[in-house]
Amino acid sequence: MSEPVSDSATDFPIITLDGGAATGKSSTARGVSQQLRFLHADTGSHYRALTFLLLRKGISPEESDELTEALEEMKLSAEVDGTLASLIADGKKLSPEDLRSLEVNRNVSSFAALPPVRNRLLRYQRWHRELALEKGFLGLVIEGRDIGSVVFPEAPFRFFLEADESTRIQRRSEEGQEDSVAARDKADSGRKTAPLHCPEGAIRINTGNYTLEEVISQICQKVQNDSDALQ
Repeated sequence: MSEPVSDSATDFPIITLDGGAATGKSSTARGVSQQLRFLHADTGSHYRALTFLLLRKGISPEESDELTEALEEMKLSAEVDGTLASLIADGKKLSPEDLRSLEVNRNVSSFAALPPVRNRLLRYQRWHRELALEKGFLGLVIEGRDIGSVVFPEAPFRFFLEADESTRIQRRSEEGQEDSVAARDKADSGRKTAPLHCPEGAIRINTGNYTLEEVISQICQKVQNDSDALQ
């Protein structure tokens, strides 16, 4: 894994999707990636994977020499299945059950607030542009909480998804998950390093006002109309 040539998407279309918990980022990114033949990277799963692995090592969510050493020793790569790129840490791909466990839900925001964790993943996340090019995709759609503000701040297609709390709680319940969306949003918005916020110039979409298909269509139409690479 090498440093990407550029974090600008002027020559290769990159879509950033930011937003709080359960605003529909993953479902939207998955649909957009399939329609446009873009690689899909879910950075939330990156933080979940590191949270799971660090907890397994008995490391608590606070800065320490033990945390830094564990992060430095991790070897990160990716496995591409269809349009989705999944994080591989030390040769292992975690299951959805591991990534969405109650223990991970309770600790992921605390780990994600730590600069060593964010710095370890920043270069890895930017590398997905090269991965998308290498695998022959037409672009990259990458979702998270600081993508349009920190990871790819110059991407021309930046969106911020939002929905009211009751809608998001219902979505988590329908997925069979216990996840305090308000508490996670507060933690992610209040952290000092790369806080959750709508990037300047990003297009806001209230996903509670539209069906999933309508949200996907809005984004695809915007990208197809404005991207020379897809003409």
